Amino acid sequence: MDTTLPTETPAPPKATAILIAHNQAAELRRAITALERSQDRDRFEILVIDSGSLDDTETIGEEFPGITLLRLPHHFGATKALNIATRTAKTDFLFFLSPDVEVDADTLRLLTERLEAESEATAVCPLLVDAEGAPVARIQPIPTRETLAQVCAGRPAPYIEPDLTQEQIAVGYPGRDALLVRKQFIIGMNYFDARFGEYWADADLALKVRHARKKILLYPAIRVTWHTPAQPAPHDAAYSAAVYSADRVLGAALLLRKHEGFLAGLTFRLSAIVGALLHFDFRLFAALLSGEKVGSQAS
Repeated sequence: MDTTLPTETPAPPKATAILIAHNQAAELRRAITALERSQDRDRFEILVIDSGSLDDTETIGEEFPGITLLRLPHHFGATKALNIATRTAKTDFLFFLSPDVEVDADTLRLLTERLEAESEATAVCPLLVDAEGAPVARIQPIPTRETLAQVCAGRPAPYIEPDLTQEQIAVGYPGRDALLVRKQFIIGMNYFDARFGEYWADADLALKVRHARKKILLYPAIRVTWHTPAQPAPHDAAYSAAVYSADRVLGAALLLRKHEGFLAGLTFRLSAIVGALLHFDFRLFAALLSGEKVGSQAS
């Protein structure tokens, strides 16, 4: 008679931490090291999408054998990388995390518990703080034509100072520095719109959450450390500064077109084209006119 007790089947992972990176090997090492210290580490998977990096990002998979590293041959823009990551992830919850963010050991567990408990929430996020523990202003209002024009002109984005005395706060547009989202919602919106390049796909997600009458909740008691991004090295410039600027404008125009109508998007783009011409910025003018964005040349 066999008296061997049946072995328990390990519980499947609950959430996938997704890091999209381009020439950010040092930042990735810091972020992954923190993730590896997570409580219930076996309940979470770590997925890194390397967007055509030219540094030593390729060695990170060997340094951290518990992660999945997918290397793209070119820098296709963040939106394509986000869609690849979403389709690859094996879990119901996706934790989009910037390489510039360092989590605490309980971050993923607490956020997952909050999102599981809040049926009206599509996404939850922690409070970003700096190395000294001071809150970092990164929560934005839902984008408007005025705020989009402000950002595309190179001026700082408008940020909201949340009331940190509350247990949870409904926010409009937290970005994707640290955002836990239900995968089913992203599948339901047919993934991120591939017409975006590097910018604004996360704003489109925020608008769709609002239109669905769902919530994005910020939990001030759950905190992660945001490090100021390093200045890119010369070889980071897979595309010129003009292409990145054009990408912001074209993405903003697409966002307006989708949510305010064709004319709103067209006038925004035309205004930017005229502005580039008046400032004799012919490289930006050409990129805007042709629709060149991050990922265009590599597609």
